[in-house]
Amino acid sequence: MTPPVPLHIGIVGCSAEGAALCFRTICAEGAARLGGHAHPEVSLHTPSLADYIRCLDAGDRQGVADLMLASARKLAAAGADFLVCPDNTIHQAWDLVAPRSPLPWLHIAQVVAQAAGQRGLRRVGVLGTAWLVRSEVYPQALGARGIEAVRPSDADRALVDRIIMDELVPGTVRPASTAQLVGVIARLRATGCDAVALACTELPLALHDGNAPLPLLDSTRLLARAALDRSLGARTTP
Repeated sequence: MTPPVPLHIGIVGCSAEGAALCFRTICAEGAARLGGHAHPEVSLHTPSLADYIRCLDAGDRQGVADLMLASARKLAAAGADFLVCPDNTIHQAWDLVAPRSPLPWLHIAQVVAQAAGQRGLRRVGVLGTAWLVRSEVYPQALGARGIEAVRPSDADRALVDRIIMDELVPGTVRPASTAQLVGVIARLRATGCDAVALACTELPLALHDGNAPLPLLDSTRLLARAALDRSLGARTTP
């Protein structure tokens, strides 16, 4: 019997650290599931992060969507079968991307919401960039499963955004900043949250279940694992 042929995963990148963590997770956990050094075929494309930031600062969702679609078309040409985007913030342009995409996608917030529902969570704090936290990406995805999305205070949003953009995106992890992020999670716990979504793909560089005062929903690794599930269970050779 011919063994299954994994689907080719296309990664629509935005910031380097998040895209790299998603790629590494797919390859490492793919090998754990397939044996040896095997993993699905993976292609990654990203434009300059500065192009995304320019659009986000201007509130230009169509510009964000156009960048995502440009990557999607290049990945389709490279032979990808489906797409994932390990960046929560730019999913605010999702409604402009999905109808025009040449390939199907897995939606990162929907993947996180599914995991939250499977764990029986009811009230989830959302940590991410200021652009993401003020958007409806997570309230919509979690709300569709009857889960409340809780935004941090304005001061904590600004703190988290600064740490993400000034430190984690360039790949710097400072113990003092990690302690500040832990404090934000503690304050969310005090409001009744039963978990926190790491709705920025760089946050796992600093936060993990060993140092956080609430259970974490790691959007980066959850998306990578969902991509593996899709890739490994989707088709066999003729």
